[in-house]
Parts: sequence; C-alpha cells; structure tokens
Amino acid sequence: MTRRFEGKVAIVTGAAAGIGKACMARLAGEGATVIGTDIDTARLDAAAAAIEGVAVPMLCDVADEAAIAGLVAGVIERFGAIHVLVNNAGIGNRQRARLHEQSPEDWDRVMAVNVRGVYLMQRAIIPHMLAQGGGAIVNMASTGSFRATALSSPYITSKGAVLMMTRAAAVDYARDNIRINAVCPGTTNTDILASSSPEMIEMLVSRSPQGRLGEPEEVAALVAFLASDEAPHITGGSYIIDGGRCAS
Repeated sequence: MTRRFEGKVAIVTGAAAGIGKACMARLAGEGATVIGTDIDTARLDAAAAAIEGVAVPMLCDVADEAAIAGLVAGVIERFGAIHVLVNNAGIGNRQRARLHEQSPEDWDRVMAVNVRGVYLMQRAIIPHMLAQGGGAIVNMASTGSFRATALSSPYITSKGAVLMMTRAAAVDYARDNIRINAVCPGTTNTDILASSSPEMIEMLVSRSPQGRLGEPEEVAALVAFLASDEAPHITGGSYIIDGGRCAS
C-alpha cells in the first residue's frame, strides 16, 4: 500500500465500526497517525487495536461542542497538527414512519449528530488548518443526499444538509488550501445490516446494477484519495459510490 499520509495527522469520527473503521484502517495503513473517535469506547478500542499502523482511540460525542473542543485541543497538544478530517459519524431515524409521524425528539437527535456534529467538527478544526496552511476534509453524505427514501425523512434531510454544507464550506476555504468534499455511499455491507432478514438483503442487492452491496473498504479507498495530495484540484465535489444505483 502506498504511504500518501506519512507524517500526517487525521481524525476519523464514528470510527468504531463500518465505514469509519475502514477509513481509520486505510489512513493508518498509508502512514497517517489516525485519531479515531466514537461514543462506543469498547468497540473503538478493539477497532484501533486491530489496525496496522498508528491508530489512537479517543472518546468523543460529535453532538457535544465541549467534547469536540477537548478532543481537538488534546490532538493539537499531543500531535501538533490536524491535516485530515473525516466526518463519518452518523445515525438513522429510530422509527420508519412518514414525516408527520416522526417525533421532534428523534428528528432533533438525527440532526444533532448528522448535521450539527459535522458543522461543529469543522468549526473546531478549520482554524488549525488555516494556521498550518491547509488541510483536507471529507464529509460522509449519502446517496440519500440526492434521492429520497420513504419513511426516512430525518436521515434523508440530514444528508441533504451535509452535501450543501460541504459545497458552501468548500467555496469559503477554496483559497486557503483547505479542500472539502463529500462521499456519498449507497447501501454498504456494514454491521448495521447484521439484523436484516435474508429477504431484506436480497432486496437491497437486487437494486444495485452491479448486483452486490458496497464494502466499507471501497468507500475508505475513495475517502483516502480525496484526502490525499493526489486530489489537489478537487474541492466542493460529491462522489457517489453505489454500484450504479443512482444512475439507473
């Protein structure tokens, strides 16, 4: 594996499992010192311990502004810089229901993590990127940023917001050598699907022109490219990785 991130420091949120874990492994494997954050400390510690390379687990709730401030201050004090941010932490709505049946409490819960958390992480880290002369941010959006799914209005709305936040921020910092892009996965083969029935999995697979689900490592490879110096003229982009479903 190439070592495009040798000497760089990266933060990956939601790193205990799935796409976040794969991103942590990919960046560490390419030479980065990776700080993986999550609220599930047991799974995060296990994920970091299993990775080849430097992966440092740190507890952080991205919906908590004070927790983010403490995280960023600790990383700067210990490692001196933050070159890459992967805003991966995200949650879905608890109830599959139409919009008027969604509770305000669940709506706010999804927005707090998926939208406010992405904003707060960037707000805390971008000043350090400005001071050091640049950086790269990858926000995890979704194919749901482009196409609606029934009974999922909180999640779909949040991912639409992440996409537009990415574009707005990319324009804000385009002349500061801070590149900000969004990755938009379709259904990916993560632990979230573990409780799904065989019939549900078969249905999800059937929707893909490729006839399979995406793998977390495939998403991580795209994230690593966008965060690397191989993509110096790419900012404000949104990159769908869904086996062709959005094209069909």
